[in-house]
Amino acid sequence: MHEKSGWALRVLQEGILPAPDACMAPMELRVGIREKDASILRISFLQKNMATPMVELRGITKHFAAVTVVNGVDLEIQPGEFITFLGPSGCGKTTLLRMISGFESPSSGSLFLDGKDVTHTPPYRRNVNQVFQSYALFPHQTVRENIEFGLKMQKVSKLEMASRVDEIISLVALEGMDLRKPNQLSGGQRQRVALARAIVCRPKVLLLDEPLSALDTKLRHSMQIELKRLQHKIGITFIFVTHDQEEALTMSDRIAVINKGRIEQLGTVNEIYHQPRTSFVAHFIGQANIVETRVVARDAKYARVSLDGVVELTINAESLPPDAHTAVISIRPERLNLNPKNEGLTNTFPVVIEDELFKGATDQFIVLTHSGFKLTVLDSNDSCEDFEFHPQDKAYCHVHPEDIVVLQGN
Repeated sequence: MHEKSGWALRVLQEGILPAPDACMAPMELRVGIREKDASILRISFLQKNMATPMVELRGITKHFAAVTVVNGVDLEIQPGEFITFLGPSGCGKTTLLRMISGFESPSSGSLFLDGKDVTHTPPYRRNVNQVFQSYALFPHQTVRENIEFGLKMQKVSKLEMASRVDEIISLVALEGMDLRKPNQLSGGQRQRVALARAIVCRPKVLLLDEPLSALDTKLRHSMQIELKRLQHKIGITFIFVTHDQEEALTMSDRIAVINKGRIEQLGTVNEIYHQPRTSFVAHFIGQANIVETRVVARDAKYARVSLDGVVELTINAESLPPDAHTAVISIRPERLNLNPKNEGLTNTFPVVIEDELFKGATDQFIVLTHSGFKLTVLDSNDSCEDFEFHPQDKAYCHVHPEDIVVLQGN
């Protein structure tokens, strides 16, 4: 067995922590280990280090004059995690990122990095790096010189510098481009240079402030996959800021949905999408039919709610308060199924197709209940044939009780 591979397996089996200065330990873990084994090792390594968060925020608040932009945020981010701060413009996500980097100071609260209180520590003494939206490359320097810059500031020896730069150039697929200037690179290549410059210094945490927003759609999608692959390989904690829900869902281990300076919901991508807690989260992540209903009956497991005074749906009663007379529910459009016939399933009701919209892989329908209540339905476009349903067609709509989410108060 390869020596480094054997050390990595001892970490997995015995829970040995990396040396204090070994921010590259996750990179060394992958040496001599198959890709599948490295993925399993990464998960186990994260689980064994849950006791000490890489980043911890305790009651972080930030005021600008009379305006509160971040309000009492508590958050733990684990070593090697890819977490995204997601929210609309002005919600406080970038301010939160700048307080982690040290470019802003909190008005109150404490911030810890790898167990050490860094609330009042200046940026240059925190082992974090940041990739900015503009990349901030030095236009007069080559790719190699840009990547070397941080290492020169750290006074790394020339031999070690050359080795580390060569490794990172290979890691971000920039071989053969190290003598080019930034104006000779594409947008995606410039972004890779910015990432390489930040990663080569071996930070404990990498902060990314909407780094993909300047790229075109196709390149942005490609770079989303590339970023996730890179993060898996090096094992550094990534904190990513975006207002793009697709980016967040594609890349993140967890998402913190931020609204008006507070974390509205924190969870895995599946939890955030399939189990939104509030109307804001349900609306902000994907599409959702959000309806205020009236509770007409219930037992220990299920409840019946009235959608419009005519249509009644069965929902899971576990998340419904015992004395609730109303319930705000969320139904994802893709969870509603259209059928030309009534198959007698629970939660089936008649509708009329009001409008249709071709969206490539899916067809979107606006349907009306008999009382005129509107719902949005997304149906997979399985073939190039004409729509199965057209405006004014009658159909039956069905939704499974487990696909109806009861939202909390906002």
